[in-house]
Amino acid sequence: MTPPALRTLDLRRIRHFVVLAEALNYRKAAQLLHMTQPPLTVSIQKLEAELGVRLFERDAKGVQLTGSGRAALAEARLILQHAEGFAEMATLADTGRAGVLRIGFTGSATHGVLQRLVPRVRAEMPRVELQLREGSSMGIVQALATGDMDAGFLWTPVLKPMGAEFQVLQRDTLVAALPKGHKLASKKVLRLADLAGEPFVNYDALQAEGMRSVCMMACQRAGFVPRAAQEAVQVRTVLTLVESGLGVALVPGVVRNPPSEHVVFKVLEDMKGDTPIGLALAYRPQPAHPTVTALRELAAREFPQETSP
Repeated sequence: MTPPALRTLDLRRIRHFVVLAEALNYRKAAQLLHMTQPPLTVSIQKLEAELGVRLFERDAKGVQLTGSGRAALAEARLILQHAEGFAEMATLADTGRAGVLRIGFTGSATHGVLQRLVPRVRAEMPRVELQLREGSSMGIVQALATGDMDAGFLWTPVLKPMGAEFQVLQRDTLVAALPKGHKLASKKVLRLADLAGEPFVNYDALQAEGMRSVCMMACQRAGFVPRAAQEAVQVRTVLTLVESGLGVALVPGVVRNPPSEHVVFKVLEDMKGDTPIGLALAYRPQPAHPTVTALRELAAREFPQETSP
């Protein structure tokens, strides 16, 4: 149980004790504390009264620590260090420079975004602990809604934002992904309509409904409904299925780098300059999370509305 005296200890008196213990002179200690000697004397007397222990004694040589004072000095210094650390951490957290930041990301966010942002976060926000977790776009939005995540990197559009807002970092264009050796891989000019009748690897209707919707609308504008051979949630899983020869797919242009040995990426002539998707930072605007605000500011500097070619 905490002794009654410790519940009312004043940090100022502990600081007075430490300075006097190091100076062993009331006049010098008072000068270091920017106060006069009488209030310092009263402060030490009150501290001793609260503790019920003599910390100093006067003799012919001046002021000396008692045995109790010498034993308490190290702990008093620790108390002041902890108090300073507490104040610093509270201030840093309030400005978003300390704390825990739980971030979700889709697999394709690893194509440059995390590689660029994570080192910047560690350099500019060294007291922030990053907790990264991979997931689907819908899974990230749901985690934001329940408070299980603070921010996320995902593909837009998101059809059910569930209160989340999106800061687009990179706008992108859909390109065709074909298995190596596909009959259309060598075609110089490829249009989306050329893929009509091909088996497609589609995006999952529940966990990647935004990307699925964009792809379906693009195909319908080209005059056909894609014939689904397989479905997947993550872009990289889609590419694995394409590589396996199960079908063709529409994927973000950013995944072309680095090049694949087993998948051929083709720019679609009728989608050049069209940027229907974007890699975005997702967050909940209320209540404002200082660390997320700091992350958004950093991301805005690192990705000033870039557009993938």
